[in-house]
Amino acid sequence: MTPQTTGPGTGTDRNTDTDTDADTLDHAMARAQGLDTLLRDLTDRAVQQVPGADACSLTVRRADRLMTLAGSTGLPGGLDLRQYENGSGPCVDAAETGSAQYSPDLAAETRWPAYTEYALATGVRCVLALPLAVEGETGAALNLYGLRPDSLAPALDTARAFAQRAADAVNEALRIEREQASAADVRTALLSRSVIDQAVGMLMARERLDAHRALERLRRVSQDRNVKLRDLCAQVVARASGGASHGRK
Repeated sequence: MTPQTTGPGTGTDRNTDTDTDADTLDHAMARAQGLDTLLRDLTDRAVQQVPGADACSLTVRRADRLMTLAGSTGLPGGLDLRQYENGSGPCVDAAETGSAQYSPDLAAETRWPAYTEYALATGVRCVLALPLAVEGETGAALNLYGLRPDSLAPALDTARAFAQRAADAVNEALRIEREQASAADVRTALLSRSVIDQAVGMLMARERLDAHRALERLRRVSQDRNVKLRDLCAQVVARASGGASHGRK
C-alpha cells in the first residue's frame, strides 16, 4: 500500500482544524454528483486531514451484510473484505457494537488473528475504526489505516470529529437522494457500486494490477460475454467468497 500525501511535507501540512473540516466537507457534499462520489471524496479527504492516516474506507450494512461503500486511493481491496468474510475485525466490531476500535500496533494485536495476519502482509500496522450513526442503517463505520505503529494516536480527537462530520454529510446526502429516487433505486445503485469495487480489489490483488487496469479488464470481459458489468462482478465476488468458505472448512 502506498502512503498518501498532500504536499512536500509530512502530517504537519494537513489541516486538522474542526471548523475548516466542516467547511470543506460541506463543499464536498454540495458539489458531489450523488452519494457514491461523495463517499469516495470523504475517504480521500480523511487521509488528507487526519494525521497518521494512510488509507480510509467506509463500511455500511446493506441488504443485511456489511460492505465497503467507498475507499480512498491506495486502499488494498481485501483489507475490509477479509473482515466481512471472517465476521471479525475492527470495522466489523465498530459497526456492529457502536464502539470505537483502536489497535495501535497490529503486530501485537490478539483480537482478530486471521485479519491481523492479512493486514500486516499489506503493510498496515495501525487501525482505527469509528462507528457512524447513519439513519436507516443498522451499522456503519469509518476505518482509518496507518503504516506505522501508533501513527493515529496523536489524531484520535481529529479522527472522531471528522467521523461526526462524515456521518452528517452522508445522512444529508441520503436524504437528498431519497427525494430524487425511490429507496429501491438508491439501494440497487449502492450495491452495484460496492460489488464492482470488491471485484476490482480482488483482481488487483490476484493479478497485481492497478485499479484502472483491473476495471478495464472487467469491462472487456463484460462486453465479450454480453453480461452487465455489475452481474459479472457479482459472479467474481461470489466465486471468491465461495472458495474462501470452502478453504476454512
